Amino acid sequence: MSQQVRAVVARSKGAPVSLETIVVPDPGPGEAVVRIEACGVCHTDLHYREGGISDDFPFLLGHEAAGVVEAVGDGVTDVAPGDFVILNWRAVCGQCRACLRGRPWYCFNTHNAEQRMTLTDGTELSPALGIGAFAEKTLVAAGQCTKVDRRASAAAAGLLGCGVMAGIGAALNTGSVGRGDSVAVIGCGGVGAAAVLGSKLAGAARIIAVDIDDRKLDTARRLGATHTVNSKESDAVDAVRDLTGGFGADVVIEAVGRPETYRQAFYARDLAGTVVLVGVPTPEMKLELPLLDVFGRGGTLKSSWYGDCLPSRDFPMLIDLYLQGRLDLDAFVTETIALDEVEKAFERMHNGDVLRSVVLL
Repeated sequence: MSQQVRAVVARSKGAPVSLETIVVPDPGPGEAVVRIEACGVCHTDLHYREGGISDDFPFLLGHEAAGVVEAVGDGVTDVAPGDFVILNWRAVCGQCRACLRGRPWYCFNTHNAEQRMTLTDGTELSPALGIGAFAEKTLVAAGQCTKVDRRASAAAAGLLGCGVMAGIGAALNTGSVGRGDSVAVIGCGGVGAAAVLGSKLAGAARIIAVDIDDRKLDTARRLGATHTVNSKESDAVDAVRDLTGGFGADVVIEAVGRPETYRQAFYARDLAGTVVLVGVPTPEMKLELPLLDVFGRGGTLKSSWYGDCLPSRDFPMLIDLYLQGRLDLDAFVTETIALDEVEKAFERMHNGDVLRSVVLL
């Protein structure tokens, strides 16, 4: 039978979110119902509320989540009721050209649940990133559930569902940061801070954190940055070059998503170095670079989508490192809040007061 649960819904563009009763159907073939234990408040949820992703209102918000599988539909074999899982928005299909070439982290046909959750009047909801986890329970494709060690804190584990994985993956997977490398991270919010942590995990010798907010730079230093640059006070490109013998960093990770910070990343890298764009630009943004500089500087310009992660590979490995005390995911949990405090959390996030507010259910 379907269930009625509490959830956070964005009904119209720019309007405050509301706590609503929604209907969660029984899982169909290939689907799972998950009882949510924790869900982080991500900028992407705010983008949905502001209509920056689509106008398919009403949205069921929330996607950085961990919880316990309650029920599965026909044909589901990878997870079972009682499994502790992290939800992901890269449920790979296994059949597209990327998957068949052995690159499932680029899957071009990721899938979501076929059925829709609804309001009690039957209005269909659009779940954020195909998840919708600011809810006591949610319906997802079973492939969006990745089983991990139950000993992990749900508040910390759930953050791998989006921002923290995006940052760590930008360093480990996309940027291929290696032992002894120099790395600069431009923008040290949640994703950039995670990129600092990923660079430390990879063994980078020099990690330069760049931001305009000293609070974020302090956090980056705690997570492994060896140097910090406040780009309000000094030129970011000159500072990175000064800290790397005049050459620039081997890998520069741009975690802001703006043309001006991308240009900084481009010129702050060493010759033949790598730029990784993990910050998300808005549709109207344009980038201008001298084509001769693109040619002459060589190297690699990459974008990183979800940290080029493969959840079935990366989530269990990172949770194991967390349980070993080698990956401080708890550092990203600034505060825990109730389901009806999401709107206030958006304001704190917008003001840069938190790395992550996490809803506990």
